[in-house]
This record gives sequence, structure tokens and C-alpha cells, in this order.
Amino acid sequence: MRVLVVDDSERLREALRSGLGSVGLAVDVAADGRAALAFLDAGAYDVIVLDLLMPRLDGREVLREVRRRGLDARVLVLSALDCVDERVSRLDDGADDYLVKPFSFEELRARVLALGRRRHEQPVPVLEHCGLRLDTSRRTATGPGGGIELGPKEYALLEVLVRHPGRVYSRAQLFEQLYSADSIASDKVIEVLMSTLRAKLACGGLEDLIETRRGFGYAAR
Repeated sequence: MRVLVVDDSERLREALRSGLGSVGLAVDVAADGRAALAFLDAGAYDVIVLDLLMPRLDGREVLREVRRRGLDARVLVLSALDCVDERVSRLDDGADDYLVKPFSFEELRARVLALGRRRHEQPVPVLEHCGLRLDTSRRTATGPGGGIELGPKEYALLEVLVRHPGRVYSRAQLFEQLYSADSIASDKVIEVLMSTLRAKLACGGLEDLIETRRGFGYAAR
């Protein structure tokens, strides 16, 4: 899941980058509305976490532009403005959720994951495929042999593949799904993740879940 955090507080941006990144999400951050639109020009996002009061271009205008463009990203407004009229106006403008500052990070994380599921038309948080059970809310994996301990990026890689069984993803496509735009890593990191993920799946009784299509990429069987 790709997330764009838009807030003029550097401290909050970096806290959310770190916190959401720790559960395997690919997080980009923007300090104002114009920077946010530049990110949206460059790529697609599943969820936008959007502050309202920002310099250069405020969150209200960003939200209206997102909907004017017809982007299907889910938008979570994150604001200190707590009046009913403001919440109603932003929802009317096309926001999918509204969370008032100060907030609990665990609540924000849960809302972001729920919005991501909604975008992928997955009403329940559990994915099941060929003996694998993924709880996308708790970010846990279970196989025929029991729980499978996965790191955040390993889990994220597995979820991308299992959401669309049979779809082939190139190494570059998987890298784009898992890493932020400013990552200094190479897309060769996907090969390392794939190796460790396959070893852990094998230990959990799912050694043949992921196949390699030579010259094309990887797919869940």
C-alpha cells in the first residue's frame, strides 16, 4: 500500500513516515499542497493523509483537486479543526474519513489500513489463498503449519502478490509498491526479500505459493 502524508509539521510527517513504514507501507511525505500535487503527478497512491491548514496551497484545495482529477485514492483528513461544519464540508468535498488532532497513532494506522482495504474492495480484513491466511489489519500471516513470522516488507510483498493471484509483477513494479519515492535502495532488494519470504513460507508449509516467471517477474499461484 502506498501512502502520501501531507502536513506542514516536519515532526508529524516524519513520525507518520516512520510509524506507517514500520508496518510495511510505502510512505511519501509532502510539506504543503503544491508538493503534494507534484507527488500525485508522478505516481498513484492508495491513501492520502491530508492536513488542512498549510502554506502555499491548503488541504481543502488539494482535496478538491484530487477529486477533480478523478483519482481513486482514499483521503483521510487529519486536522485540528474539530467543528461539525468543517467535518461535514470536507466529507462533502470527497474526503473518506476525518480524524481530529491530537490523535492516537494506533487509530490512525487502523483507519489508513481500512481505507486501503476499501480502495481494493476488500470489505473484510482477511485474505485467504491456497492455505495462506493474511490478516491485513493485524499484518499477520498463517499457513498450514501455523503462524509465519514476517518482517514488514516481507509481509507487504506477500500481500501485494496474494491480492491478485496469477498476476505477474516485475521487480520494478514490486519495488514501487513497497518503497517510497526517496528510497536509496535498489530494486534488487526485491530479490533478497523474495528469497527470505520463500524460505519462511516453506517453513510454514507453503513452499510453492510464489512462482518466478523468468523474464517477467513473480506471481502468487
